[in-house]
Amino acid sequence: MDAGLVTDWELRHDFDRVFPDVYMAKGYVLDAAAKARAAGHWAKGQGVLVGLSAAAMYGTRWLNAGTPAELALPGHCKPPNGIRTVRDTLERSECCEIDGFRVTTPARTGFDIGRRLSRAEAVPILDALCAATGLTPDDIAALAEHHSGLRGIRQLARTIPLIDSGAESPPESLTRLLLIDDGLPTPATQLVIRDDYGCFVARVDMGWRRWQVAVEYDGIQHWADRDQRTKDIDRFANLESLGWRIVRVNAQLLRTRPHVILDRVRFALRTQGAQLDG
Repeated sequence: MDAGLVTDWELRHDFDRVFPDVYMAKGYVLDAAAKARAAGHWAKGQGVLVGLSAAAMYGTRWLNAGTPAELALPGHCKPPNGIRTVRDTLERSECCEIDGFRVTTPARTGFDIGRRLSRAEAVPILDALCAATGLTPDDIAALAEHHSGLRGIRQLARTIPLIDSGAESPPESLTRLLLIDDGLPTPATQLVIRDDYGCFVARVDMGWRRWQVAVEYDGIQHWADRDQRTKDIDRFANLESLGWRIVRVNAQLLRTRPHVILDRVRFALRTQGAQLDG
């Protein structure tokens, strides 16, 4: 408006205020990445997008747009609603630029998320961050060793071994955590299964090739889409014909009856010859 490109009436009529002096066109869906950019504009180049906002700038999926944007700012500054500020000391090598905005590197982003969020919150986001950027758990571990005295390092150390970029949704990440927490062997993710002739049969969410047991998380599309249901019927029949056992999981089971999932997985593994404790 100061540049004369938008009148005061146009600003009120055609735009929604996101943060002080930051507006977006009416009807625009404010996702996590757009919110991060809006926070960057509000800071007028003085801040660095960190944590979840940095993750959003890298194209990390599944982030909640309702979560406050995160900025590292020098000095004391009271942010508006929708922005959370931190006073981290960031080394030059831990920052980069995306589309004109200063953001933390993928490793520093994962480092901050892993030490600030609970394990159940952090792991799905870190899985998605690694998938989006090529970041590895070892990259985060190296930075943790460099910053061994910072708050949250112990929590981060427990989280790093659980990261797996093969997860394709938060429920898949949480299903994997459920299995690991119950003492089961860590499943491999995105297993490609072929027949005796080497022909592709299926790719499963997670499982154990040694015992030919797979765990599949079924999202809403597996139940609401008729064509997808038919594909699933054929797919599971083909897998079973090769000696695989499939344990299917959905949102309700994961949320309200996780013990049923564990019982079924343990039964399948034992049936296939796995020697399990407990």
